[in-house]
Amino acid sequence: MINLDYQSRVPIYEQIVQTIERYVALGILKPEEQIPSIRDMAAELGINPNTVKKAYSILEQKGVIVTVSYTHLRAHETLSDL
Repeated sequence: MINLDYQSRVPIYEQIVQTIERYVALGILKPEEQIPSIRDMAAELGINPNTVKKAYSILEQKGVIVTVSYTHLRAHETLSDL
């Protein structure tokens, strides 16, 4: 789902934020579509869960994703119009 550039000067959490925002804007990530939990995303990317948690927190503050429960996050339904 997400390809990280470990040689980039852009922090990993910011790469995650930018990628998910782009996926929502392009309609790749549909409104209400579930995204991986923090633990699952961290395992998939081979990174620390705290990095994913930071990215998801920023995305939630921006209104890009919404937490449904502790383990379920979804794209926000109103942001597909970006």
